[in-house]
Amino acid sequence: MKKITQFLSDNSLPFAFLVAVAATAGPLFLSEIAHFTPCKLCWFQRIFMFPQVLILGIATFKNDFSIKRYILPMSVIGAAIAIYHYLLQTSPIPLPCSDEVANCTLKQFAYFGYITIPLMSFTAFALIIFLMLFLKRQK
Repeated sequence: MKKITQFLSDNSLPFAFLVAVAATAGPLFLSEIAHFTPCKLCWFQRIFMFPQVLILGIATFKNDFSIKRYILPMSVIGAAIAIYHYLLQTSPIPLPCSDEVANCTLKQFAYFGYITIPLMSFTAFALIIFLMLFLKRQK
């Protein structure tokens, strides 16, 4: 167990960067290549994920371990939006949704019947939170 903790502590910054890159590439592919129209809540999730690629990328290459205070709030807010969005899609009770651009309650696809885009977004935010909690204070 100590080896796993040490491994995560040593490598949490590059892993978080890779998660952020994947979590940014996925929605960009879906909107630009697959032509899925992102809803308002999807845009808010993007607002909190996309800057993390730049922040985590710079921190990874500079070995800057002080970014936890920037990344954690962004990830917690993004995760909260993603879980709310997921509940909008899966709840049998209709919740308010703005469909100015695209309907937030619409499931554009669901792998295995329950894995939707907001759940994937929540998973990425949660994984970044988990990795930031293992981040060392200093190298």
